[in-house]
Amino acid sequence: MNKTFHIASLILLSVLIGCKDHSSAEKNSKKTEENQKPNIVFIMADDHAVKAISAYGSEIGKLTPTPNIDRIAKNGAIFHQNYNTNSLCGPSRAVILTGKHSHENGFRMNGEQFDNTQQTLPKILQQNGYQTAVIGKWHLSDNPTGFDYWKILDDQGKYYNPDFITAEDTTRVTGYAQDLITDYSIEWMQQRDQEKPFFLMVHHKAPHRNWMPALRHTNLYDSVEFPLPDSYFPDFENQLAAEEQLQTIYEDMYEGHDLKLSKHKGTDSLAANPWKDDFERMNAEQKEKWNAAYRPKNDAFWEKDLHGKELAKWKGQRYLKEYMATIASVDEGVGRILDYLEAQGLDENTLVVYTSDQGFYLGENGWFDKRFMYETSFRMPLLMQYPKEIEAGSEVSEMTQNLDFASTFLDMAGIDIPQDMQGISFKKVLYGEEAKLGRDVIYYHYYDFPAFHMVKRQYGIKTNRYKLIHFYDDIDTWEFYDLEKDPKEQNNLINSEEYQDEIQMMHQKLDSVQKYYKVTEKEFETTPKEKVNQAYKNFERLRGTPIK
Repeated sequence: MNKTFHIASLILLSVLIGCKDHSSAEKNSKKTEENQKPNIVFIMADDHAVKAISAYGSEIGKLTPTPNIDRIAKNGAIFHQNYNTNSLCGPSRAVILTGKHSHENGFRMNGEQFDNTQQTLPKILQQNGYQTAVIGKWHLSDNPTGFDYWKILDDQGKYYNPDFITAEDTTRVTGYAQDLITDYSIEWMQQRDQEKPFFLMVHHKAPHRNWMPALRHTNLYDSVEFPLPDSYFPDFENQLAAEEQLQTIYEDMYEGHDLKLSKHKGTDSLAANPWKDDFERMNAEQKEKWNAAYRPKNDAFWEKDLHGKELAKWKGQRYLKEYMATIASVDEGVGRILDYLEAQGLDENTLVVYTSDQGFYLGENGWFDKRFMYETSFRMPLLMQYPKEIEAGSEVSEMTQNLDFASTFLDMAGIDIPQDMQGISFKKVLYGEEAKLGRDVIYYHYYDFPAFHMVKRQYGIKTNRYKLIHFYDDIDTWEFYDLEKDPKEQNNLINSEEYQDEIQMMHQKLDSVQKYYKVTEKEFETTPKEKVNQAYKNFERLRGTPIK
């Protein structure tokens, strides 16, 4: 870590953070005040790429519209520069709950134990008169705290016939995860305490790997030809971490588990499929409909006898069809929730948020998954509607982060923001009261190595134009990008003479930001070489022999 520290950086950093009743009359006044606080419905998908939402205007979005998610943008605001602090499921959720970076909330990577005793957004809302609930994916080890009601998926959850955990028991429920999560969310709103404002977290499993569409959507995009990114077959230069990852669609995906491909023509038995329970938990009726949808197109694949780049392109097409078809049920669920709020007259005083825990790769650099600080996985979708305060059709271009959600929601509810929260409220920008957020740099830190996809540990900062990343652990390399000239981050300029002043300036900003956020040397620990080598061997065995 560069130890240089400059007063100018501190000055620059100073704008980084803006940041019993005695009578029935008093009781009624308090009740009226609480009822005027906005309800908050926080809908979060898992691994939903920005370009997989049609409101963002991508080519994929035009082919696979998401009309109900788009309704939120039409009724309210769409964010163009919203980012995460650590592109991984559990850590992102911990940041959203606490308003603190991973090193402060203690949940750096999946598999760690989230401290449920710490201060969280739902606990603060509870203390201020809100009724709170979380339904769907939790993925933070212990059972939720700070919620009046919770019904969560077991671990990652399953698409078909998932196990749901409540305070009383664990029950396997027949049905499809997104439909069930939406059902339970609407049921809770119907049965809630009508005298209190409410905070509801609707956490979908989709479109997390292995992208299993609802039965009604299994053939939804079979006839669509998706545009594969220009970088689908990359030529990495001076990008060692990108070169050494294990998340390439045509090399690292499991043909059976991920792509639903059969072992050979005329069978429903799947090719590489290390996690069989995702399919085996289907009941006979579900399995019959599933096989009826997939066997014809799998047989057609085997008849083509594809190899090399043509096979790699086919895998990319199959992945995108599965991914986008899985999102269709999420969009339908969002529509059902919006319809319910409107039918009950709740929409005017309800903040509806749609986001994801991070971005996701749809073939850029040949990849799926997330983890990298590159824009595709670093950037998150964010759409908000609150008709009482947010002007319809608004666009927000300021840099925001999931770190800011807790502070913003509290601010919108008129609740004091705890001083130890590290995010800042973007309420005034969202309401159109201010044009600027007063932030010119954001911080990122990813820790999960060695782990799935073997993406290196990394940290860095981003401004509106530049990005500086340090990849470390079994490598030690820096990358610098001019996002204005190179938005796809293909040209690492760390050794460019032309940019040495800008690179030095970014190093100074990085030092200042890490000092401000209290990042200590503990955050830069590395892994013994033997453990890294063993992880590579384990994942090679799990992958098996790819179809080429």
